[in-house]
Amino acid sequence: MGNPSVLKLLRWVPAAGCAVAALSMLAAALPQREAQVAPSAVERGTFRLHKMEQPIGEETYEIAREKQSITVKMEFKFTDRGTAVPLAATFRAAGDLTPEKFEIKGQTSRSSAIDEAVEVAAGKVRLRNHDKWTEAARPKQFFTIAGYAPAAMQMLLVRYWAAHGSPTELETLPVGRVKVEPRGQDTIKIGGTDETLDRYTIEGLIWGRETLWFDSSRNLIAAVTADAEFDHFEAVRAGYEDALGTFVGRAGADGMAALEEISKKISGSRAETLAIIGGTLIDGTGSEPWPDSAVVIEKGHIVAAGPRAKVKIPRGATKVDARGKTILPGLWDMHAHFEQVEWGPIYLAAGVTTVRDCGNEFEFLISVRDAIQNDRGLGPRPLLAGIVDGSGPISLGIENVDTPELARKWTDRYHDAGFQQIKIYSSVQLEEIKVIAEEAHRLGMTVTGHVPQGLDAYQTIEAGQDQINHIQYVADIMRPALPAGATRMDRLSANSNVNLDSPEAQKALAFLVEHGTVVEPTLALAEFFTGSTSKPPASFEPGVNKVAPELAEQLSAAEAPSALTEMFQKVFDKDVAIVGALHRAGIPVVAGTDQTVPGHSLHREIELYVQAGFKPMEAIQAATIVPARAMGLDKELGTVEPGKRADVIIVNGNPLENIHNIRKVEFVVTNGTMYNCAELWRSVGFKP
Repeated sequence: MGNPSVLKLLRWVPAAGCAVAALSMLAAALPQREAQVAPSAVERGTFRLHKMEQPIGEETYEIAREKQSITVKMEFKFTDRGTAVPLAATFRAAGDLTPEKFEIKGQTSRSSAIDEAVEVAAGKVRLRNHDKWTEAARPKQFFTIAGYAPAAMQMLLVRYWAAHGSPTELETLPVGRVKVEPRGQDTIKIGGTDETLDRYTIEGLIWGRETLWFDSSRNLIAAVTADAEFDHFEAVRAGYEDALGTFVGRAGADGMAALEEISKKISGSRAETLAIIGGTLIDGTGSEPWPDSAVVIEKGHIVAAGPRAKVKIPRGATKVDARGKTILPGLWDMHAHFEQVEWGPIYLAAGVTTVRDCGNEFEFLISVRDAIQNDRGLGPRPLLAGIVDGSGPISLGIENVDTPELARKWTDRYHDAGFQQIKIYSSVQLEEIKVIAEEAHRLGMTVTGHVPQGLDAYQTIEAGQDQINHIQYVADIMRPALPAGATRMDRLSANSNVNLDSPEAQKALAFLVEHGTVVEPTLALAEFFTGSTSKPPASFEPGVNKVAPELAEQLSAAEAPSALTEMFQKVFDKDVAIVGALHRAGIPVVAGTDQTVPGHSLHREIELYVQAGFKPMEAIQAATIVPARAMGLDKELGTVEPGKRADVIIVNGNPLENIHNIRKVEFVVTNGTMYNCAELWRSVGFKP
């Protein structure tokens, strides 16, 4: 048996009436789901790691005794789209779980590394970030942890928090502060048996909330979180994998419930009738602006819009003074990934009232969509593109469509759940694309996505794909085909040298016009790859300086210029030119970000369209009426006109005079409610 004083460290009691579990009970329970515990170990466990609900790796941990301390060893590794992401951590703590030493090293995503350590002494702490050591005063109460992984460290964090008085906030080292909040209980069915788990949220380790579940023995059972690429990520204790979808759905619903509570504290107006008076109205139709306008909104719909002198303001309407400001339609982000509920306030703060989610977890997305539609959450209107992929080393998610039967099955499932589109990912085969497109079109849906490996845009569009995500797939068909065995650098070099006057480029433009293909370039994402120490990301995207602390280091980090960053710059410059050529040819271009810098990158996307040759009005339309047409919703959205839904933003300044003014959104109106954007930014840790 274990030393009782050591065992006590590893169990915590969050509420009166919960007894401390005996080690013998723990040992008896573990063989059902874990390997037999070695005699020297107090606890051992395994978590199955998932991305987009696809199993991609494993974490193991072992807690052992070491004199009056405990030691924890953790090995964490997954493979994401063909790239290994390994991580190792060690932790030593005193008898009350107060940290003594912590070290973590490895990868937190395909593109981000970590190498940090903490050493605790009597009155100080030593902190290491790679090779650099610093010293600081020892906090009175703290825990050591660095990010979302390993999951075992989150388990120990919550045990420490509960054993030390459940503080409102807890300082963490090397950096940060966290909040732990009990959120109730859930009954989960495991192997035909109902099991009641305690649900908690943690804020501060990543941007936004993580949701964790613990069993009655105080073991972490599941964590629904996001990795360092903003992607959905889950760690589930071995034996509980069948409940993964349930955990994901509950996390979405609970997160939206938390945001609903936050929304009640944000100022604005929830008046049934709202009149926005005195501002310059850019209605999005392409008409000349009205310099002194009025827009009247009743029950979430626009009932009048035009010159102030000609609009009758209803008696009792709540009036909003917009003098000196500009009134525009709510913006669209046509490449969203609603990975966390916190994206909801961020999109609204940026003036985005409609998003197309281009691939997400089924249960999570439905929970978020239903909450917003039923006014039980905070966020823009979500339009859903259900992701499908094929099997292979770079496959993503669990919706594999390797046969025509599976292609129809997933298309039908998404349709029945109210999705508007199917999103093709990078490993789908041509025959399955044909089946998906045929079935989607029969059901009134459209098809968007990548061009899978081994195919080109000519093939996928002829197979029925209606829209293309990312400009590189258009660049690929604007230059001669590459020989077999060509490398990534070969492709980048070829795309950077596209000649827009060449026969290949002219053929591609004519083909896209003929097929009515909609292109969503994600230029702001492409530009981000050009960042370096000589061209810091904040120099072209000032939003980097306003993000939440958990994102700041990740988004502002830049390496020294290299041959690769120089090539990225050449490719990006050509991408901008290609987008300009698409626009001149009359090919619909819609604004989308693929996340990048939350909220801010849509503004950058619009700015880049002006750089590509769009008039400011045309760039605004690429984020308003053009996507509304592409999604078949232009009768109800996309412009400020009577009869349409009241998706409206109020901007300080005129973006037709200076497109950068599109960043100055002060108020957003959606679903009949007006919100103060500065408060929305602050509600999720950003600076206005």
